[in-house]
Amino acid sequence: MTAQAQTGKRWKDLLKMVLFLGIGVFFIYWFLLKLDADQKQAIWTSFLDANYGWVAVCALCSIVSHLLRAMRWQLLYHPLNLRPKLNNTFGSVMVAYLGNLAFPRAGEVMRCATMHTSNGIPVEKSLGTVVTERLIDLAAFAVILVIGFMAMFGQAKDWLYNTLSERFDHLPNMVVVAVVGAGAIVLLWLAYKLLWKRLLRFKPVAAIDRLVRSTIDGVKSIFHLQRRDILLFIVYSIGIYFLYILGGLIIFQAFDQTASLDFGAAFVVYLFGSVGMTFSQGGIGVYPVVVQLALAIYGISVETGTACGWLLWGSQQAVVLLVGGAYMIYFSISKKKRKE
Repeated sequence: MTAQAQTGKRWKDLLKMVLFLGIGVFFIYWFLLKLDADQKQAIWTSFLDANYGWVAVCALCSIVSHLLRAMRWQLLYHPLNLRPKLNNTFGSVMVAYLGNLAFPRAGEVMRCATMHTSNGIPVEKSLGTVVTERLIDLAAFAVILVIGFMAMFGQAKDWLYNTLSERFDHLPNMVVVAVVGAGAIVLLWLAYKLLWKRLLRFKPVAAIDRLVRSTIDGVKSIFHLQRRDILLFIVYSIGIYFLYILGGLIIFQAFDQTASLDFGAAFVVYLFGSVGMTFSQGGIGVYPVVVQLALAIYGISVETGTACGWLLWGSQQAVVLLVGGAYMIYFSISKKKRKE
């Protein structure tokens, strides 16, 4: 890559960071703008009255979920005849989360780079495992999202139906939606068969085709796992998502007003929060707002809901900053020692 191209990439990354951070800052400003002085004081009071012992437990829950993610990632190296140490995979996961706070998706590159420096694993091999893991996470979250909206709990289900009813005179027939979706898939498949080979003559299309094929090859690697590893992969995955939801249930205990909420409410908060994380850098500004909106469904006040959202988000990011930062220093020192 030429110096000019590297400069252009840096500017592009910087613009992405500014854009995502800007979205987060806007949501914070927009939310505060709607509050009067009494509400702002009430939010601050909610922060002061919170039980921070539960916040610490929530942070511990977050660490365990990251550890399970590292253990699951290790399994994807087995078909490649690689056995990286858990300390290095866990550290790489934490560095990845830290990197994503700075630049969108920069963490995935840092994750592969640290595995190269700590274990000598080629970056492209690590990248294949990361792509596989991300695609599986995406598919798993899509399933959870569908199940969540189909089996919404109590008040959340009524809120969803009423919200859709207000926006649409007639809710769409699910059979019609399924038929239209299946028809669209068939049309796309026919277009691929008839036109794709001709389009491959163009370099950008050929590059996309190579990327898609390498991604598919990466996904196929999971089918080369041994039966024991497949079982562990499923168990770790269930554990990761369970801990995500459990974190919300734990943070509820920090406030008197939310202490009576159940696992169903925590599930709804997880769904809302996951969507909110995609809108700004690390979910800053957006995540607490969508958590407050989710808790409003259960009659929780704006003040307590906002404080709950910020503490849930803050406990997760504190873990990333502290543990991720510590591993950044650890990997840097280890690299220097190896050179010496």
